[in-house]
Amino acid sequence: MDSNIFVPAKGYKLVIVGAYGGMGKALVRQCAALGINVIGLDREQARAQGSELPAHEFFPCDVSDEASVKSVFAEIAGKHGAIDGLINLAGYTGERIPVAEMSTAEWDGIMNTSVRGMFFIARESIPLLKAAAAEGKKPSMILVSSTFGVRVPHVGYAPYATAKAGVINLIRALATELAPSVRVNGIAPGVIDTPFLSGGTGRNTKETRLDMERFMATIPLQRVGQPEEIGLPALFLLSDAASYITGQTIHVNGGTYMAA
Repeated sequence: MDSNIFVPAKGYKLVIVGAYGGMGKALVRQCAALGINVIGLDREQARAQGSELPAHEFFPCDVSDEASVKSVFAEIAGKHGAIDGLINLAGYTGERIPVAEMSTAEWDGIMNTSVRGMFFIARESIPLLKAAAAEGKKPSMILVSSTFGVRVPHVGYAPYATAKAGVINLIRALATELAPSVRVNGIAPGVIDTPFLSGGTGRNTKETRLDMERFMATIPLQRVGQPEEIGLPALFLLSDAASYITGQTIHVNGGTYMAA
């Protein structure tokens, strides 16, 4: 069997939302090594704080801003007409605040990025993915959820967990709506060693961080994950090897959560 079946073919045109985040940067580098053409989207603050990435197109985009998302995808459509795949990694969580003490602004900020932004990106990418299908290609979309979308063992993550649970059902809904021309799947990372653990790339550092010693005790593999360990499953889901997989969320968490 050709080993290349497990990753997208060279020249594959992939939009990565959150390209300058910890997982995004690792994925961009993996794509560069494989000859995949990356169209990177992220906030200008994230790009300014990040290290240089292998040559790829970049568009500043705030996923929580509908006008920003519409403008960026109109530009991509005008330049490319179609895209082969999309991965949306965008999301963040703020300070660990119980619901009883949380402001509406804090709740809305997390929800607007982590679930409303997923909707904006998905909606605007659909015509470009369908255009690829019309060309006889096999386009695919991946939305990134979280272990917190199915398991909430710590106080202070209500808006983030609520949003990520919503993403899992958005994946299922989109997979139903876009079949058979576009496959839609998800990845739910556990604790990954990225700046996200302290607030996220291009955002203020959190004061109340995850209790890593306590969390490590719940991980059967007894370590945190590395960003590359999210990129490789994502590339598999985009590839022809996953051609009969849609509507699924793959949990990549060292065994912290084991789906039934």
